[in-house]
Amino acid sequence: MPRAILDDEHLHPAIRDRVAAHHADLVDEVRRAVAAHAVVVVGMGWNPFPRKARRLLDAAGIAHHDLDYGHYLGQWRRRNALKMWSGWPTFPMVFVRGVLVGGYDDLKRLHDSGELRRMLA
Repeated sequence: MPRAILDDEHLHPAIRDRVAAHHADLVDEVRRAVAAHAVVVVGMGWNPFPRKARRLLDAAGIAHHDLDYGHYLGQWRRRNALKMWSGWPTFPMVFVRGVLVGGYDDLKRLHDSGELRRMLA
């Protein structure tokens, strides 16, 4: 099922550029990292789940690129742009070979099943 997103035809022409540019620098930074690295963990300070994801990857000997944006009280508006772009509601956002695989629990399931290694092979 495709993810629902408001298309440009349902945005007034006067605001389309503003919507498209909403923290585009942050989204572009994540896109570039995802294109350049096999595994990317996007997280935020004070959140234990990005740390758990990184520890799991480290223990498995899987190289990863890490991006952190603020913490619970800071930069939430910027992080919200990533949530709107990806459709993923929480952090971390873990990307493997350009595919958003979810958060820590999803990464752990992939690791435990062996699928993570297959994705990286």
